[in-house]
Amino acid sequence: MTTKLKVGITRDILDSRGEPAFGREPLAILDAAPGIEWEFLPEKVASLGAQHGADYDAIYVNAARAPADLVASPDCRLRVVARHGVGYDSVDVAAMSRAGVLVTNTPTAMPRPVATIALTFILALAGKLFLKDRLTRSGRWNERMDNMGLGLTGRTLGVIGAGGIGKELLRKAGAFDMRLLAADPYANAVELSYLGAQKVDLAQLCEESDFIVVACLLDDTTRGLIGPAQFARMRKSAYFINVARGPIVNEAALIAALREGRIAGAATDVFEQEPVAPDNPLLTMDNVIVTPHSLCWTDECFRNMASIGLASIVDVLSGRIPEFVVNRAVLAHARARDLRPR
Repeated sequence: MTTKLKVGITRDILDSRGEPAFGREPLAILDAAPGIEWEFLPEKVASLGAQHGADYDAIYVNAARAPADLVASPDCRLRVVARHGVGYDSVDVAAMSRAGVLVTNTPTAMPRPVATIALTFILALAGKLFLKDRLTRSGRWNERMDNMGLGLTGRTLGVIGAGGIGKELLRKAGAFDMRLLAADPYANAVELSYLGAQKVDLAQLCEESDFIVVACLLDDTTRGLIGPAQFARMRKSAYFINVARGPIVNEAALIAALREGRIAGAATDVFEQEPVAPDNPLLTMDNVIVTPHSLCWTDECFRNMASIGLASIVDVLSGRIPEFVVNRAVLAHARARDLRPR
C-alpha cells in the first residue's frame, strides 16, 4: 500500500470557531492533489519541534516559529516549510537549507493589502481621525478648530524598503500629489523614478519626510535599523509608521521621541514583543495608533496567501520547484535535486 504524503497546518491559523481564517476554499488545492493528505496540527504551538519534522512532509506555518529543532531528528521527513505571509524571520532558514528543506512565502499576496494599511495610517494621522473621534464622543465638538489636520498635497512621504510593498505604497501615494522618497540599498533608482520617487539614503529620508513608513523585511541588516540617531534627524512635525516588523525599530527610542515631542505621532501594526505587553507606553499615547499585527488581514488577503502557500506545498510534494522559494540555494541539496521546473 502506498503511503500518502502528509501535510500539517499550524492551528494558529484557526479562528475562534475552529475554522481556517482564510476560509475553506484554498484547502481544495490540497484535497485535489493525488497522494497527499492533510490535517491541522493536533495542538496549537508557539514553536515547531523535531517531532513535527518527523511526522510531516510539509508544514504550512502561520505565526509559529520554525527553529533548527524542527529538522533535528534523524528521521526527519520534512521537505518544505510554507510561510503564510511574506516575512520569514520566524523560520531558521539556514537550518532548513542545511537539511535540504525548502522555505516558501507568499510575496505577491501582500503588497496591496500592506500598502493599503500604510496609506490608512497616513490618512488617519494626517486627519487626526482618532482624536476627532474622541472629541465627538466626549462632547468636545467646539474643540475642532484647535485640531486642524494636515493636507497631503506637496508633503513628503519617505518609504524605507522599496520592495513589492514599498513600491505599491509609492504608486498609491502618487495619487495624493506627494513628494516621494525611498531608502533601499537594493532598489533600482531608475525603476523608482518611473513611480515618481527619488532614491535617497536613510539619513536624507529621515530629515526630509513628513510621513515615514517602514516597509522592509526583517533580517540581520535591518534589525534595529531605526533607532535614536534616525529619530533625532526627523522633523518635529513628522509622523512615523511601521507596517513591517517590530524589531526593525528600537521601540524605546520611538517611545522617547514621542514623549519628548521630537516627532508628531506614530502608527504601528507591529511591536518588538508580540503580543504587545499591556504596560507598553505606546498603548497610552493619544498621538499613536496601534493595531495587533493584523490590520491588513482581510478575506481577500488571507485567501490569496493561503492559495499561493498551499500551492507551493503541492508543487514540492509533486516534484516541482514552487514559484516562491526563499532559500533557492537549497535546490542544489541532495534532498531537493529531484525537483523540476514548474
